[in-house]
Amino acid sequence: MRNLKLVLSIALVSLFIPTASLAQSNEEQGLGVTIVTVVPKHEGEVPPSVANQDLSVKVNGKNAKVVKWAPFNAPADHVELVLLIDDGARTSLGTQLTEIEAFVKTLPPNIKAAIAYMQNGRATLAAPLSNDHNQILSALHLPSGSPGYAASPYFCLSDLAKNWPSQDLAARREVVMISDGVDRYDVRYDPEDPYVAAAASDAVKAHLVVYAIYWLSRGRLDATGYENNAGQNLLLQVTQATGGKSFWEGLGNPVTFQPYFEDLTRRLRNQYELGFITPLNGKPEVETLKLKLTAPGDEVDAPQQVLVVPAPAAQK
Repeated sequence: MRNLKLVLSIALVSLFIPTASLAQSNEEQGLGVTIVTVVPKHEGEVPPSVANQDLSVKVNGKNAKVVKWAPFNAPADHVELVLLIDDGARTSLGTQLTEIEAFVKTLPPNIKAAIAYMQNGRATLAAPLSNDHNQILSALHLPSGSPGYAASPYFCLSDLAKNWPSQDLAARREVVMISDGVDRYDVRYDPEDPYVAAAASDAVKAHLVVYAIYWLSRGRLDATGYENNAGQNLLLQVTQATGGKSFWEGLGNPVTFQPYFEDLTRRLRNQYELGFITPLNGKPEVETLKLKLTAPGDEVDAPQQVLVVPAPAAQK
């Protein structure tokens, strides 16, 4: 199934890659497609028009050729959104359920959503992706509050990436993790945590954009500031790798999720599809990506990692 998804992804990309671009060089060429978010720094402002020449893209430190830059702004641009909630979180998360419910009810018809819970290293969905708000919210409930029930939240993200509940390869795939981000297998902060690295890589391969809302899963007396800081930094690594954003307010829990959901809504309305070609050694690889945008006054969130696949043989 994973190989089938890869073949289909390449076929989709090939629809907009000019044959002439690939013919310019005899070296092996790779194709990359990803989602970039560009929002004005001040709410209410309209982002400027951005053209290909306004972009500078480097893959593994080498210049890449931009072959597509297009906004997602049509009603037919499908979005699939999963709210991934840590089922080991304290039941005080119940204070935010009404805001989660309100956010779901604002989702437009082009967004299908589902609620999943982190349980024993798995992402458990109680219902399929849907644009029926009542069906989505039928899965919303208080977390169990059992310490360790979610195992590592990064196991759960990897599981979701590998078992995404849809075969719609044209849809944007967005995830909102609600968790403290602490890896219970190693509570210290390790920037090379293998589970975090694997989760980021799996998310990138599945073309997920991951956001995180920090929620302290354990009580103030049985969790250290060191653990909290570690969890926040690990969540940041994953969101930066995929082009998303982490939301938190210091070491405590936020009073409200509303401003986070408002920001997320803005971001979903200001996303672009970036396509590029770059040299590749013949097999799919997760590569480092660096994007610069010359348009001033905007906040740009581009993934730091991207999946690059071999160009179809017919276009070499």
